[in-house]
Amino acid sequence: MEKDGTDVTAQTTDPAEPGTGDGSGTAGAGPAAGAGAGEGAGRGRAGRTKLVSGPGIVLVWLYGVMTVGAASRSVYQIASDFGRAPLAYSLSAVAAVVYVFITYTLVRGGETARKVALVCCALELVGVLTVGTWTLVDSSAFPDATVWSYYGAGYILIPVALPVTGILWLRRSRALTAPAASA
Repeated sequence: MEKDGTDVTAQTTDPAEPGTGDGSGTAGAGPAAGAGAGEGAGRGRAGRTKLVSGPGIVLVWLYGVMTVGAASRSVYQIASDFGRAPLAYSLSAVAAVVYVFITYTLVRGGETARKVALVCCALELVGVLTVGTWTLVDSSAFPDATVWSYYGAGYILIPVALPVTGILWLRRSRALTAPAASA
């Protein structure tokens, strides 16, 4: 055990093996050693599953943009004229909180974060479908639009596509990292 807490005995010391450092025989022993030494594909710092690789990067970016859009919209609407459409403005605030939470879990990574993000994406989809259908059936209940009104038509239908894409990516990312996690 090194003084920085790194277990040298569990690390690969073969200088010919890719990702083991400079061939000094103590791959990853120094404090500057990255998370890549001795880890499986799709694994990050502290053995967390990376969720922001490939399509996950686009997903985080889109959730970030939706967070800013929903949060700024709801803050402005609640501060300026909450009495006009309290349900719609409150639902926009809920959407912002959901987007923040999903963005955070995707960036955090790890199996627990992946599972939480998967549940949140499913709940988000239920919310979008519920509010979208509600606005079609009884538009008088919403004197002003929410982020999820008409399935997110005001946001180019991104609110309905985003959780579906998120669910597909999170399920795929689990399938990609399952063999690495068991190794």
